[in-house]
Amino acid sequence: MTVPTPATASDRSLLPAAVLWDMDGTLVDTEPYWMAAEEELVASFGGSWTHEKALQLVGQGLWTSAEILRANGVAMEPDAIVSWLTDQVQHKLETLGVPWRPGAQELLSSLRASGVPTALVTMSVRRMAEQIVAQIPFEAFDLIVSGDEVEQPKPHPEPYLRAAGLLGVDVRDVVAIEDSIVGLTSAVASGAMAIGVPHIVPLPESDEHVLWTTLAGRTADDIAAVAAARTQTPEA
Repeated sequence: MTVPTPATASDRSLLPAAVLWDMDGTLVDTEPYWMAAEEELVASFGGSWTHEKALQLVGQGLWTSAEILRANGVAMEPDAIVSWLTDQVQHKLETLGVPWRPGAQELLSSLRASGVPTALVTMSVRRMAEQIVAQIPFEAFDLIVSGDEVEQPKPHPEPYLRAAGLLGVDVRDVVAIEDSIVGLTSAVASGAMAIGVPHIVPLPESDEHVLWTTLAGRTADDIAAVAAARTQTPEA
């Protein structure tokens, strides 16, 4: 998708109705924490967990990931797997700190200063999302949609449709920020304007989404430019 030069977002009409954020890999660099927990869990049942296998779980719903881990020898119920993994990652967040992705907090701050509603749309469970959001030194999100609150996880569009519905906005008027193919698939399928910021896994070029190499240096003006690109593109 071709994006025009950023306009001045001081004109509220140029901005999207909301910006919806993925969490793991987009807002925070927690994927290494998840991968380490997965490896430890599989090893405890005598199996091996490679980096290539771990990449299959990036962006997936936790219960989807649990089934993949069960297929790799983890003899636990899905709910127990989700709880154990979440406990491990939350412990790392408490002891090692929250690893923010470059530019994420700054972009959030710019959006909030411009009056743009924001929501966190994560497949992690709510207790972990709230732990991370509590570390942001300003009111960053209007609401959270978490993986334990949806029937269909990403790549299904339900998480983004739910967030837009709770905010009371048309999903076609929102921008979603994602780092994974699974997440981008969910955002695009919902009808949202999608920005991909690759991290652990590469993201393909596509007319269906915009690719940014980083959030560092990005502001509400850049988000306004992405929104403007859709309004300037004739419907098929």
